[in-house]
Amino acid sequence: VQLVESGGGLVQPGGSLRLSCTASGVSLDNYAIGWFRQAPGKEREFVAGISSGYSTYHADSVKGRFTISRDNAKKTVYLQMNSLSPEDTAVYYCVAKPTGDVVTPVRLWDYWGQGTQVTVSS
Repeated sequence: VQLVESGGGLVQPGGSLRLSCTASGVSLDNYAIGWFRQAPGKEREFVAGISSGYSTYHADSVKGRFTISRDNAKKTVYLQMNSLSPEDTAVYYCVAKPTGDVVTPVRLWDYWGQGTQVTVSS
């Protein structure tokens, strides 16, 4: 499974971005997909996840601002990010696991993308 993220960039505080994660090599139908992020000097943290059954989970820090969704036909998962703040600045990673449930520990996700940089600054 190869995961490729896109959509990162520089945005002003209060702005929005939509990240995309496109998979190749396998159908995503039975996979859970998630997003993690890592800010400079900090550990990677869970941001959001979506199960194979389309149940969604969002970290408290992004709840109400970020929304994860998936389009299995396009093998793509999205992370819509609104009301961005400088604290959201990080490299965002797309992750996948072949069992359909969402979990938060980093070590339980099998596949990782290369990451896309999101910078929130005026």
